[in-house]
Amino acid sequence: MNSINKTTDHEHMRAEMDKLIASLDLPELNKEFMRARWLELVIWMDGKAQESVWWYRRLRLATIIGGVIVPALVSLNVGDDVAPLVKTLTFIVSLAVALSAAVEEFFRYGERWRHYRHMTESLKSEGWQFLQLSGGYANQTHIQAYPAFAARVEELSREEVESYITQVFKEKKDSDDKTPSVQ
Repeated sequence: MNSINKTTDHEHMRAEMDKLIASLDLPELNKEFMRARWLELVIWMDGKAQESVWWYRRLRLATIIGGVIVPALVSLNVGDDVAPLVKTLTFIVSLAVALSAAVEEFFRYGERWRHYRHMTESLKSEGWQFLQLSGGYANQTHIQAYPAFAARVEELSREEVESYITQVFKEKKDSDDKTPSVQ
């Protein structure tokens, strides 16, 4: 994962959004709340989405590529002098496939990525509607619309926590609970 680009992207987003927030006809305290709560939440969620997709793609690729290589190694017809090397290589690649599949299943990076991306886009959409006074904020000033925006951001934040616990975490817990215990 290229943390330099991620940091640069987030710094750029923060700077651009800060300019927009600064231009709003709102009390400074509301602007600070927007920066501290909405903008930082968008940036945090985006970072988590990027981190999750980075892991998801690499682990899935390792599983897929290794899964294709193992049968090829097994089917190789080699002489006795190379057979131990091919057997060892087959074992190592098989182990890498199993490990990458197990790590992805345990951490559920695919589900995390989709969850964080959905939340990031929901928060961004809400912010853009507020900034442009569209959607539920139409026909209002920023001062009039701010309480509804702040409430909506908190609602999205609460939904995110509930969704994470009930979907991403609970599904993992449920699959762990189905694993037979060794007595």
